[in-house]
Amino acid sequence: MQILTCPAQLQRLEGILRKSLPLALPVYGAVLNITRGNPGQYEVLVDKWPDFGAVLARPSGEVASGDMGHCRDRGGHWEFGTLGAWGCWGGHLGQELGCWAHWGHRFGGYWGALPDPSVQVGSLLPSHVDLLNETWPYGGNARSRRYLAELLERFPHVCLQDSTGEPLSWVLTDHFGTGTHSFTLPAHRRRGHMQVALTVAAQRAQARGFPTFG
Repeated sequence: MQILTCPAQLQRLEGILRKSLPLALPVYGAVLNITRGNPGQYEVLVDKWPDFGAVLARPSGEVASGDMGHCRDRGGHWEFGTLGAWGCWGGHLGQELGCWAHWGHRFGGYWGALPDPSVQVGSLLPSHVDLLNETWPYGGNARSRRYLAELLERFPHVCLQDSTGEPLSWVLTDHFGTGTHSFTLPAHRRRGHMQVALTVAAQRAQARGFPTFG
């Protein structure tokens, strides 16, 4: 496997993957994260360059080159599925993932101020990871808690909070540049909070150079 470190190589890879959308969406989102600030401190490997057949995105230096101990075949492509290492075989990328690109609408024409003046845009804290773990449909265990803590620490997110700083609604971003774990506390639903959180998240992602489509 070859690590791509040259910005020109990464930009070329991004362009190649863009031409293969939507099938290449998962690995394309991972490359977008790397070429736009690399908040997760990831690196990209290919089996050969430039005529690659496999792409792997992983935390820098955390997995030995060529280590395929956690690699598994899923419907014609290889997916590296450890908690911190992700990759896909270039021939068949069949996962269906939603990216920030899916929030291209104005959400009923709303781009403006928050509907409730007591609600502010803020940030989640590391101490909120248990709340995230409890409210995520796939959460509730130690592994999901570690995963959510990593997302919270490394990747952008949007949180709406009340006047005391308590979170009401939030949207996280994952390794693939995907909006994930969007949630509004039940007591605060039907007030437009998620609409605002998604809009703010989409605007921030677009400002970082992420493509937007509906």
